[in-house]
Amino acid sequence: MALPSNFDENAPAVEITIDYLSSEDLKPLSDPDTQIQGLLERLESKDWIKVCESLNDTRRLAIYHSTLLLPMLEPVVVVLVKAMKNPRSALCKTSIMAAADIFVVYRNKLLEPDFSGGFDNLLLQLLLKASQDKRFVCEEAEKTLKTLVQSITPLPLLHNLQKYARHSNPKVRAKAAVSISNCVSRMSFQDLQDFGLVSLVQVAANLLNDRLPEAREAARSIIMSVYKSFTENEDQKPESWQIFCESNLPVLHGQSIIKITTTN
Repeated sequence: MALPSNFDENAPAVEITIDYLSSEDLKPLSDPDTQIQGLLERLESKDWIKVCESLNDTRRLAIYHSTLLLPMLEPVVVVLVKAMKNPRSALCKTSIMAAADIFVVYRNKLLEPDFSGGFDNLLLQLLLKASQDKRFVCEEAEKTLKTLVQSITPLPLLHNLQKYARHSNPKVRAKAAVSISNCVSRMSFQDLQDFGLVSLVQVAANLLNDRLPEAREAARSIIMSVYKSFTENEDQKPESWQIFCESNLPVLHGQSIIKITTTN
């Protein structure tokens, strides 16, 4: 292919910078009813810079014009997942920031049947991005996972997170363990019972022997949260906890958990 006549091979490369706007710095759209038209097409653009701009428009719509965005939230979530998979770190980070704003605004709506599949894909991508080596993407994903835990009712979210504690990637398991720990710390004893005390303690017991220290530390945190909630209940005493562990867990797991809760 011939180069343009004005092409200068010695000219410095143009450096493209993307502004990462905090939620607080985003302003309402001047004409949201008009500007939402064609949003999905702009989000699917082959020009990644335009996609970043459209993601920021999506954030503005979510924060200031949430009822307008709601009917198209499902395809927007699909686009977010696609953008997170993009090798361009700037696009990936912008999509992660958009996910955080959507979590804050729409909360449990994302768990409704119409969104459940898309939400699950979004959750997995966040766990994967929190596990990668590009630090500024990883840190943004970790921050967004914390926002997710704070925004959605912990019991149903825990059901979504549970399977990722068995993921084949140890880094994903570790990030899932941290999110599970953060969820459990927000749950009442009744919530823990509704989820299943045995199931939850078994998840933690398996993570105690995980490859990564982050997963093992999160497992200990889960165990301590469950133990404190269990023994604070007026009908349960430390002796009951020991009986519970011995009755419901393999011997080695039960002994490990009892040791953690008696030495803290």
